[in-house]
Amino acid sequence: MPEESSTATVVPNVVISMLTLVPGEMGGSETYAVNLLHELADLKAVNVSTLFPRPYNDGRSPETRTLISTVAGRSSAHRVGTLAMTLTSRPGRGRIRDADLVHYPFSVPTPLPVASVPFVQTILDVQHRDMPHLFSRSERAFRRLAYDLPARRASAIITISHFSKARIVSALGVDPEKIHVAYLGHQPPALSPNHGEREDFLLYPARMWAHKNHSRLIEAMTLLRNERPTLRLVLTGDPGGHHEALPEWVENRGLVSRDELNDLYRRAACLVFPSLYEGFGLPPIEAMSAGCPTAVAKSGALPEVCGSASVYFDPTSPADIARGITQALKDSSRLSALGPKHASSFSWKRCAQAHAAVYSSVAKSR
Repeated sequence: MPEESSTATVVPNVVISMLTLVPGEMGGSETYAVNLLHELADLKAVNVSTLFPRPYNDGRSPETRTLISTVAGRSSAHRVGTLAMTLTSRPGRGRIRDADLVHYPFSVPTPLPVASVPFVQTILDVQHRDMPHLFSRSERAFRRLAYDLPARRASAIITISHFSKARIVSALGVDPEKIHVAYLGHQPPALSPNHGEREDFLLYPARMWAHKNHSRLIEAMTLLRNERPTLRLVLTGDPGGHHEALPEWVENRGLVSRDELNDLYRRAACLVFPSLYEGFGLPPIEAMSAGCPTAVAKSGALPEVCGSASVYFDPTSPADIARGITQALKDSSRLSALGPKHASSFSWKRCAQAHAAVYSSVAKSR
């Protein structure tokens, strides 16, 4: 009998560390990690086990799960506390030692990598390098220690756009050959896209972080309302520490469910996305999927991600934001038709497959 081929595919055993997860508090990074785990569970190309913070065990994840006590919270003090408790965790490092590699989807390598086991680090962006004025001194110091230094030692880095890859190479001096781009995905809404009538409001789903640029959007809306006084603005996302009074024509719904957000995408006259910095920018893709016209900033990865299916504006100019919105509203039918097809090229399954390819490459090079 002929001998079996020695080139049979080896399925790598991967540990994914979720120890710095703070559910409901992490925006796009949480969306990314949670959906990645869900899709990896359906792939036969990788065996996944996870390290999860003890308070967040929902009992539903299919992967083998090790629970480790952590200090929950997004402040620098809480994050340092998490590192202190988990860096040398015996259960965590024991799980890593038995694996082919470990992946840190939230950038921070905790527990510490084991010397004999390669590690993969996700870096969504380097905003702390590109826009340092938006970060406290302690947060910049934390990110330099927990993001930047490990990046130079990682076996591979996964990021979410070619824009972010270029910025990582420039800001951190990392070899571009070890940086891999895996576009984020989206979950298409259950209902078909709405190509019909829409209501007289603009939608901006974003937490009130400084780079999300809410103040200039409100200035732009004030200009628009001089010509269209019935136009309203609907905001979603955690306001955080932002308690500035909003005009009466602005409705801030705070955190909303996925069903409510999808409903807003279907009803809004336009999604406007004036962010000053994005490593990817998922809401425009979600809106396109629902047939919602989009007007977005020509900043960060947004032009790369949104392509020809959106109208662009200068996010530093309220007048140009207003111009872009006006153009999108006038071109509503065309943008509504383009959006779903463009959005269909982004899926969590493709994102997971790109990760699995990186895992296999790293495991083979051991």
